[in-house]
Amino acid sequence: MELIEVGAEDLDALVDRWYSLAKAMEAYDELNVLDTDAIHEAAEDGFRSHLEDDAVTDYLVVHEDERIGFVTLREGRHPSRQYSQYLRIVNLAIDEAHRSRGHGTAVVERVKELARERGCDHLTVSCEWHNEDARRFYRDTDFRPKQVDYAQPL
Repeated sequence: MELIEVGAEDLDALVDRWYSLAKAMEAYDELNVLDTDAIHEAAEDGFRSHLEDDAVTDYLVVHEDERIGFVTLREGRHPSRQYSQYLRIVNLAIDEAHRSRGHGTAVVERVKELARERGCDHLTVSCEWHNEDARRFYRDTDFRPKQVDYAQPL
């Protein structure tokens, strides 16, 4: 398994995979419902902006020369904390046909290596509260609960 940094030529593959992930997240909360009128253009614009943002990197997950998923990473700092430099997993998705084969765990291991190479001292990630599969996956890859986000539609 390898992570290949996304370029402009990869945006369609990235947007398609993101759409599948975002569509699946709709089931967990009404705040996740997509605006279908603008979704493709908005997603492409968002990923295009990542290409120019030094703090954000998108990668395609490649296994045996086949693209099987993607991961989005964002670097950040908490300068007042002892653990101050972090790498956040913003998106992590493995195509359905390739799940439960260890690919997600391999991605997390590679992300740990990238974080160390970048001088980070911890990883962060969040997932939908009711997405027990994601919560179990992150616990199984040695993440621990740290805080809870709350949201309220207006």
